[in-house]
Amino acid sequence: MTFLQADCLTKEYPARGEPLRVLRGVSFALAAGETAAIMGPSGSGKSTLLNIVGTLEPATSGRLIVDGQDPTGLDEPALAAFRRRKIGFVFQDHHLLPQCTVLENVLVPTIAEGRTRPESIARARELLDRVGLADRLEHRPGELSGGERQRAAIARALIHQPGLLLADEPTGNLDRSTAARVADLLLELQRHEGMALLVATHSPQLAERMLRCFELDDGRLIER
Repeated sequence: MTFLQADCLTKEYPARGEPLRVLRGVSFALAAGETAAIMGPSGSGKSTLLNIVGTLEPATSGRLIVDGQDPTGLDEPALAAFRRRKIGFVFQDHHLLPQCTVLENVLVPTIAEGRTRPESIARARELLDRVGLADRLEHRPGELSGGERQRAAIARALIHQPGLLLADEPTGNLDRSTAARVADLLLELQRHEGMALLVATHSPQLAERMLRCFELDDGRLIER
């Protein structure tokens, strides 16, 4: 079953003279439970494409369908709720809140629901156990290694059991051995959760572990 469908996505930014064209008619589909990598040089638009797919910014034109729904017509509160339910994000920088514990950081996405429910706390503890941080629940990010911070960020991305996980250079700030362990974890959790995984990366080692690989160059997406 197709979970993500992108049709002829374009993205332009105003500039002096001609607009800056970042994406030029990008089309692809991703099935539920499927994994794919997007590669390309710096500045090729990988992060822009992930932001559009993740509904963090709009495309200039084109159509996006996520789990059978076009989110582009939703108002901001409805769009935020849609994003929270359907999509998880992992970035190159973990973006953990330094003043919060690891457990509190994983629970941050639940704050928008008002009161944090006991089942959310149980889910957060389960995820932290699965990423190997069961003994770090009360630690703060500054007390963790880079790999541990990224594992906590992955757990946070999965708190709402999203059908799609977007990872933007998730191993970019890590040394080779730590990057390999984080890649192992991403794929293990992807299989366990049954979600689609789309990774933007410069790493051939990470890309070759995905079922599919795309190249983004000059605003066009080509499957290898």
